[in-house]
Amino acid sequence: MSIGVPELVLILAIVLLLFGTSRLAGLGKGLGQAIRGFKDEVESKDDSKNGPKDQR
Repeated sequence: MSIGVPELVLILAIVLLLFGTSRLAGLGKGLGQAIRGFKDEVESKDDSKNGPKDQR
């Protein structure tokens, strides 16, 4: 059993009715910042694991 496009549209409509667009926009912004922060931390850990790069 898989979820198709009509089901996703119905779920989105219900969520919009329950929370409103302004709260969903804030949630999306917060989620984007969290993902960006996590990605930056992972990249900085990779850089520190490789050690300083020789710049000649």
